[in-house]
Amino acid sequence: MRSTLVALLGITVLVAGACSNTETKSSQGDSRGLAHIHGLGINPADDALYAGTHYGVYRLASERDPELVGGVVQDFMGFTVAGPNHFLGSGHPGADDRDAPPSLGLIETTDGGQSWASVALSGEVDFHSLDYRHGLVYGLDSGSQTVMVSTDKRTWDRRAAISAVDIAVSPRNPNEILATTADGLMRSLDQGRTFTPVAAQPQLVLLSWPDDGPLIGVDPTGTVYASEDSGTTWQARRALGERPQAVLARGGGVVFVATETGIQRSTDDGSTFESFYAFAAQ
Repeated sequence: MRSTLVALLGITVLVAGACSNTETKSSQGDSRGLAHIHGLGINPADDALYAGTHYGVYRLASERDPELVGGVVQDFMGFTVAGPNHFLGSGHPGADDRDAPPSLGLIETTDGGQSWASVALSGEVDFHSLDYRHGLVYGLDSGSQTVMVSTDKRTWDRRAAISAVDIAVSPRNPNEILATTADGLMRSLDQGRTFTPVAAQPQLVLLSWPDDGPLIGVDPTGTVYASEDSGTTWQARRALGERPQAVLARGGGVVFVATETGIQRSTDDGSTFESFYAFAAQ
């Protein structure tokens, strides 16, 4: 795996980066791919947690072991849930798909991940962060380091160039986007056309903005923060002490954080956590 190293606050941190499409995975389709999680989402169709990983999309539910959905083994660098059984993704093809371009562009499933179709930008774009809000798709293109926005998933408008790790869109204002960068948190109020710094904030790498409840951020060492005022001020909640991979604030107090050793769940907006799933030893 080739990863992007981002120096934040003097700490060299491994974050989701560009990955080679030549890696292989055990043919059993087991849950070892969960060690490389790039995105999390709740599917409204079955209320289960889904994880976009380096080796496909996994369904995690309490009644069964993690399940590789649809047998599709490819690198989901970007992953978000857009609706019931409706997911959007991006990244790289699996090692066995030698005819596919190295970047998937935007791909889509409407059957809960059983099958995926190319929608746009195949061979052109590798989104490392995706958000679906207000009927719009917001993407962070890792190649050009630009924010891109689409009204129909097929035609795209390139906005500001920004060297960001993650983006999150306000659930109330379609024009407001936050981005985590090595220079600190940045805010856009014009749908990604321009960004300005948000002063005096913790150095966050991951963000998740639920429909209800506080905005959640995670720093490079796994400390979880919450903001009640759209990222202007933050309160430290729980220090997980592990390098974060992905975060999902579901709302209603529920927060999931994926780290190198497993997925942690909070039911009080990040103040306390319990183990939701522990990765098997590699």
